[in-house]
Amino acid sequence: MRRNTALAMIALPLLAACGTPQERCISRNTSEYRTVSSLLAEVEGNLARGYAWEERQVVRTRFDQCRRVLRDKDGNAHVTSYGCWRDYVDTERYRVPIDPAAEARKRDGLAERQAALASSARAAVSACRAAYPETT
Repeated sequence: MRRNTALAMIALPLLAACGTPQERCISRNTSEYRTVSSLLAEVEGNLARGYAWEERQVVRTRFDQCRRVLRDKDGNAHVTSYGCWRDYVDTERYRVPIDPAAEARKRDGLAERQAALASSARAAVSACRAAYPETT
């Protein structure tokens, strides 16, 4: 519960209005805490599902309409279209098996790191709010 409260305390000012000096200060000084929290959430999701998600880039081909400009003998341009095959890159998500014991160790390590960073993140948020008070 405390972890969610700390995360909300950091996330709410960032969502309220982007780009103020206070928000930039908070973002700059809590980036490691937010990264560790994100990784921890991902690992906990992996453990709950029993597998992880990964992404890969896949090149696919599809039939499309291509255009070309042809000039007549007077130099006037005429645009014509024709059917052609074009490559495009698609991102594909797929399941990856996990080792539950290794994921649990990873989760425990991330939880310890998050707890260690939480107090400094709260102090940074307080210092940024004091240094850059926002008027409403």
